[in-house]
Amino acid sequence: MEIKTTRIVIAASNRCLFTAHLPAHHHGTNLETPVTIHHLRRDYRYGSLTRDELPHDPIALFQTWFSELRGAELPEWFEPNAMTLATHKATGGAACRIVLLKEVEPDGFLFFTNYQSNKGMEINLDSRVSLGFYWPILDRQVRVEGIAERVESEISEHYFRSRPRSSQLSANVSPQSEVIEDDSLLQRLVDELDTKLAGADVPRPDHWGGYRVRPISVEFWQGRPSRLHDRFRYTKQSKGRSEGLSPDQPSIWKVERLGP
Repeated sequence: MEIKTTRIVIAASNRCLFTAHLPAHHHGTNLETPVTIHHLRRDYRYGSLTRDELPHDPIALFQTWFSELRGAELPEWFEPNAMTLATHKATGGAACRIVLLKEVEPDGFLFFTNYQSNKGMEINLDSRVSLGFYWPILDRQVRVEGIAERVESEISEHYFRSRPRSSQLSANVSPQSEVIEDDSLLQRLVDELDTKLAGADVPRPDHWGGYRVRPISVEFWQGRPSRLHDRFRYTKQSKGRSEGLSPDQPSIWKVERLGP
């Protein structure tokens, strides 16, 4: 049986960027329907960011922005703590994915995952990572570059205990990032483990826990009209340690305005 398709062409400035073939529901469908995206834009008018508004520590500004985000009227589907995590691949190049921020500490950002996953193995080989937050409702972005380290086991255990039992079970059985037989495998493994435990607490597997990303630089982006955006970058300075500051004293940050 012949399946008729519609050829969708995404183009910009007379260049074909992407072509997809979709089922055609009517015989009369145009076989080449251009879908242009270069004109998609909007003006940013939520607010501004000036140097005199900036605290000495980027974590303080992040917490302020995050509190303002949570206080906004967000759609139900929007996850304010979603962030992009970028890592270095062992074969070269970069990899990224969306993970969930679970805690902000004075010295870092925490997320939890499977240490045996691709991202876990990539962090093990190269702990330099980047985080990206995009909050379009406030016309804001935050970029973080830093070093990822495993958190203390007590922190991982505490968070693991706060998760639903179903999530605890799946963390034990899911071979994250590995090829699996079919979509029934995971449910079968979850059911088998749940039956074996017979209502007992689900143990936290050794291969599951948290990472703390200690920032080296943090950039704040506030969208402005006519693309005259406000960008400020905090860069951590190392000289303070050599000048005799104790480890519990605040970090020293250099703040610079960047061109949009």
